[in-house]
Amino acid sequence: MISNDRFDMVAKTFQGLEGVLAGELRGLGAENVEEGKRMVAFRGDLETLYKANLCCRTALRILKPFYKFTAKNPDDLYDRAKEFDWSSVMTLDKTFSIDTTAYSAEFTHSRYVTYRIKDAIVDWFKDRYGADKRPGVRLQDADVMINVHISGTEVTLSLDSSGESLHKRGYRVAQTEAPINEVLAAGIIMLSGWNGQSAFVDPMCGSGTFLVEAALIAANINPGIYRKGFAFEHWKNFDSELFDRLYNDESGERQVDVPIVGADISPKAVAIAESNLKSAGVAKYVDLKVMPLSKWAEAPQPAGVVVTNPPYGERISAPDMDALYETIGSKLKHVFTGYNAWIIGYRDEYFRKIGLSASEKIPLYNGALECELREYVIFDGDKKSFMAGGGRIKESRPDEDRRDNNERRTSGKERRSERKSGEFKSGERKFGERKFGERKFGERKFGERKFGDRKFGDRRFDDRPDNRVRTELPIDPENPFAVRRNPHALKSIGDKKPSLPPQAGPVMRSRGWKKRDSDNNENK
Repeated sequence: MISNDRFDMVAKTFQGLEGVLAGELRGLGAENVEEGKRMVAFRGDLETLYKANLCCRTALRILKPFYKFTAKNPDDLYDRAKEFDWSSVMTLDKTFSIDTTAYSAEFTHSRYVTYRIKDAIVDWFKDRYGADKRPGVRLQDADVMINVHISGTEVTLSLDSSGESLHKRGYRVAQTEAPINEVLAAGIIMLSGWNGQSAFVDPMCGSGTFLVEAALIAANINPGIYRKGFAFEHWKNFDSELFDRLYNDESGERQVDVPIVGADISPKAVAIAESNLKSAGVAKYVDLKVMPLSKWAEAPQPAGVVVTNPPYGERISAPDMDALYETIGSKLKHVFTGYNAWIIGYRDEYFRKIGLSASEKIPLYNGALECELREYVIFDGDKKSFMAGGGRIKESRPDEDRRDNNERRTSGKERRSERKSGEFKSGERKFGERKFGERKFGERKFGERKFGDRKFGDRRFDDRPDNRVRTELPIDPENPFAVRRNPHALKSIGDKKPSLPPQAGPVMRSRGWKKRDSDNNENK
């Protein structure tokens, strides 16, 4: 089933980042790239799949569809699933999990779909190897993760090649109360058009996610190198030699020669940001300080980009939210002249307190909150004089010239909001709906899978000094991918374990991952 031939894949992402992810995949050599809703379909080989997991900054997970069929009722679903040769996906000594999403009048309960698919897999093995011979079911840390997507009567089974969501980079050792998702942070930076060639500033940096992601972009470091493992390492045709070569390829990495500056009013937040920067090995590229926004008197020159995620007044608030956003506007106008500022926010009334006209508005979700990313072009003097002098400000496009998500351009600089400037109202945004074939893959919400506790070799970023040992973090409740859709579905069916005795010897060979000199230098 899985081979080095070319095959179809699906990359999941946040709504609003489809165009950025499509551009990343094309840059990796993916073929037939098509944007959908919260997903991008593409085609490639095993190398493309490995690269997508290692290199894509805006992908949440990479799926490989392997079996499609039509089912009109539960019995039909069971029969068709049992027809598949499951030995091509797993062996008796493997464990598996099933994650189901169903948009269907015929299949209204995704838990029942999970039961029927599980029964088909187990019975397939029992029929061939004996009544007590079957792979085990595991809710978390399963060797093989199967995704089931049903749209009407169309059923698609896919292998999840990523395992734990790709936003779990592996470098975060601590966090503030409401850190922004790593994939969303990278996507916002890439939507801004920043590519490491000019100054980058986050004056309200919190735990430093924007700073780390900006440093990784500037240094062209693949975000996947910090992870302990990927689900595809359990696949029958895992090519360890190919993966080792891709993982250890540092030929594209570069030195950072532009200022990356971060600050926060909280000494605790700055200490956390510093720990995360050191864990990622990029602390030497970032100037970090404890400083409230009100104390900013100058900005790095030549001008570049400001990207920040201020409090929304929801989980995190300031004593006077109106005054905070007024200060943001004042500092942008008087300190960050010449910069392009990108601010993600939730409430329109706070955006208005900034007192500046946004040149671009992009709807984005931050966790469960419908937010907007707004760009402000900061120029000296009034707008009329700026335009007369040859300055240009992007304006929101009229209604009749908007594009659906399936027609969005890959360049973040060319993206436009769903509404005219000034017409945005929270909760009323409309997103384009993209169909991939006849199946709506984009309407899928994925659950979080625990995967990172196991060690898959001594990789270069895992062998850290004691002061850089990573800690277990609580699940972010605002991350829509942090909770499985059906947490009880597999708990109740996972009572049996495979009866085949375990294989002798190690599960995987050890790897001598190269260690960065910068890692040692950071802690001297």
